Amino acid sequence: MLFAIICTDRPGALEIRKATREKHLAFLENYKEAIQFAGPQLDVNGAPCGSLVLLDVPDRAAAEGFAAADPYAEVNLFESVIVRPLRTVFRDGALVE
Repeated sequence: MLFAIICTDRPGALEIRKATREKHLAFLENYKEAIQFAGPQLDVNGAPCGSLVLLDVPDRAAAEGFAAADPYAEVNLFESVIVRPLRTVFRDGALVE
C-alpha cells in the first residue's frame, strides 16, 4: 500500500537538519525497495523546510513505524508529520486506474 509521509520542519531547525542529514540518508538506504520517492520540501528561498516520502509498505503501522524511526524524527526536527494512504491514478506518463 502506498503512503505519503509529509513532514514540516520546526522553525529555525535548518542546522539540526544539516547535522542529521547523513544519518537520515543512511536510514533511507535501508528502505530503498519501498521508497517510491523521497526528498526535501523547499521554502521560497530554496532551503529545506520539510520532507516528503512516498512509501510502499504493507500497512499504516509500517508507514508510521518508518516515520518514527527516521533520524530526523529522533532529533525532533519536525513540527508535524502526516501519514496518508494514497491511490495511484497516473504513473510514468500513463493512467493506471
